[in-house]
Amino acid sequence: MKDTARAIELVGKTAILEFKLLDEDSPLASKLPGVIPSSEEDKVMKEFGDKVTEGDEILFGRHFNQETGVETKTVYLMKKQTLMTGEFLTEARVSLNQRANEPYVSISFDSTGAKIFEQVTANNKKKRLAIILDSNVYSAPVIQEKIAGGNAQISGSFTMQEARDLAIVLRSGSLPAPLTMLQNVTVGPSLGSDSIKAGINAGLVAALIVIVFMVVYYKMSGLIADFALVLNIIFLIGVLSAFNATLTLPGIAGIILAIGMAVDSNVLMFERIREELRLGKTPKAAIDSGYDKAFWTIFDSHVTTLITAVVLFQFGTGPIKGFAVTLGWGVFINLFTALIGTKTIFDLITDKREVKRISI
Repeated sequence: MKDTARAIELVGKTAILEFKLLDEDSPLASKLPGVIPSSEEDKVMKEFGDKVTEGDEILFGRHFNQETGVETKTVYLMKKQTLMTGEFLTEARVSLNQRANEPYVSISFDSTGAKIFEQVTANNKKKRLAIILDSNVYSAPVIQEKIAGGNAQISGSFTMQEARDLAIVLRSGSLPAPLTMLQNVTVGPSLGSDSIKAGINAGLVAALIVIVFMVVYYKMSGLIADFALVLNIIFLIGVLSAFNATLTLPGIAGIILAIGMAVDSNVLMFERIREELRLGKTPKAAIDSGYDKAFWTIFDSHVTTLITAVVLFQFGTGPIKGFAVTLGWGVFINLFTALIGTKTIFDLITDKREVKRISI
């Protein structure tokens, strides 16, 4: 968002998201007009306001026709009891209805909210559940069946901009308290781009230094380790591309750390192989024994790091999650490239002919 003043205005609104049932069994519900011009809201309240029972209230849903430019409002007789609020909301994002080519806002609840939402839908089948934001009814769908999983959507003939604004307001509305602006700092796109480029350059330099070191110190075996390292990076970038992930500075840091762990795995195995060679074993026996003895050490360290990455992803925020994703996938892929990829190359070399000496 380029307009900072508008961003502050949107985030500063603490939206109240509520889920309530329509009272369609009340005699008054059939007397209310369905759709009215936007200007007649006060007229409806004057005519029917004093007839509403204590447990009910009249609310309106706004509808804007983009073709005609006319705004209308739908009149609802609502039960006052709030079945659920936005405090359990964990995500609000804009999606596109491919069939209607209209944007809508999909929302997700935490585990507690998912259970409440499931119970609400299970106990009120065939009734209309209104999705209300700041006393404005955005949607009132019929509950056809119990909805599990904690996911829902808000649709209301939005423009893309309206849907984006609603998602921003909903995300701020899930906070337990209103926001107070203490500092306003604007980071331009050129600064962010420079930081990403610097991070990528740092990663490339680090990878290059590691590749050179492995070749100098472990000779031909170092080349095999470098091949596995390049394979690791290619697979990791492929996974990130498959998930349409955005590369951020924390994500780049995770990739660099994964590169370090990949090299560490190969160092452990190569040093084990050297020990076996010093004991007088043949190259093939030394390789097999070295990999067997280093396997559980490497496996345990990677699993421990993977658990850490899962915890960071589960409880961290945006930048931390980016770091956790790249680190987690990097560790997972390295288990394959280090333990299986390099071993396969060594096996291809030693199985084709009798090798009396290996360069390590």
